[in-house]
Amino acid sequence: MDLGQLEAFVQVATHHSFSRAAEALQLTQPSITARIQSLERELGEALFERSGRGSRLTDAGAVFLPYAERILQTLREGKDSVDEVRSVQAGSLRLGSAPTVGTYVLPRILRLFHERHPGVEVSVRTGRSEQVLNMLLSDEVQVGLVRSLVHPDVDTITLYEDDVVLATNPRHPFAQSGRATIEEVAAQPVILFDRGSSYYGLIHGFFRQAGVVPTVAMELDSMEATKRMVEEGLGIALLPRVCLERELASGELAEVAISDMPPLSRRIALIYRRGRKRARTVDAFLEVLESVYQTRAPA
Repeated sequence: MDLGQLEAFVQVATHHSFSRAAEALQLTQPSITARIQSLERELGEALFERSGRGSRLTDAGAVFLPYAERILQTLREGKDSVDEVRSVQAGSLRLGSAPTVGTYVLPRILRLFHERHPGVEVSVRTGRSEQVLNMLLSDEVQVGLVRSLVHPDVDTITLYEDDVVLATNPRHPFAQSGRATIEEVAAQPVILFDRGSSYYGLIHGFFRQAGVVPTVAMELDSMEATKRMVEEGLGIALLPRVCLERELASGELAEVAISDMPPLSRRIALIYRRGRKRARTVDAFLEVLESVYQTRAPA
């Protein structure tokens, strides 16, 4: 039993005519007749009774018709679904993201992606950059947004520089001048966050490079909690600028330049499996990133 037999059967049942069914399917009448006869042999029953007035269904044909129609409808729906995937109107996208990117950067990107491809189902898993890399290598996610990594099985596309800046309460003396030296910063109560993150090591390395030891007031495991402590005047903190946008714009926090040190930053990148054919949803996501960051992935 094949699709051609079912199409011929449904068309003859609809038009009550072999010749009209042939016209509808753009086939010859003998081809329609051959398909119906082949189907009848497989089913072991006659499906039509022919007369001068046309062809009408037998009892067996009437019972079989709704099943044939259902099969054809299911196939049409399946084809439509494939077409939707081809045009990225459907499908799925599995993302892995470092926590800071997932909280402060990814929402805007996914809003743009959803505007263009509302039918795509998106799932996001977060973890430290090395954890996201492992998710990618084990095919748990299709792409990752992490600090720039090097791995032989991964392609990396730099998206932006993740600037780390000094944030203070707006009433802090540093905020009045807008500048401070690294020694002045180290002498203030410094709030550190997330000992296990790469930011922790980056900030400690920053002070080490300057040859000073920070006065650590407290350590927290949350960037949001760190910001709240700084707002309350309990200390100052080096934080990613991307997580400070709202507070800096509203005046709840102030950004202070460290005058005698080079800017502190790290690269944030997109990673995906090297040598793999990318899913259309992944290419669509890359197009959104390209529009935001003016980057381009290799074909």
